[in-house]
Amino acid sequence: QVQLVESGGGLVQPGGSLRLSCAASGSAFSIGTMDWYRQAPGKQRESVAGFISGRITTYADSVKGRFTISRDNAKNTVYLQMNSLKPEDTAVYYCKANLLVSGAWRNYWGQGTQVTVSS
Repeated sequence: QVQLVESGGGLVQPGGSLRLSCAASGSAFSIGTMDWYRQAPGKQRESVAGFISGRITTYADSVKGRFTISRDNAKNTVYLQMNSLKPEDTAVYYCKANLLVSGAWRNYWGQGTQVTVSS
């Protein structure tokens, strides 16, 4: 069974930083893309950061210059470094991975990690 496990969320003051991690685990899988999404209360889930063609990073306009996505292929892990956090960044953050399992590519989602930015 393949799963994504996120960590690193929490409560932080405005202007602070957090680093989220998402690790894929299980047996017999290959990883395509790994991306970050978030969902604030009462809002739709939105894309935050991801990769194009495996290497080019892409960001939502609202986080450009503050968030950085990175990936450690040896650890099957994607990270999201979040700096200069704002109250409007408060949301549940999810990672999504496109995985090849048993010959088929599928999207898998993590369980989500809460990020709260408040003084």
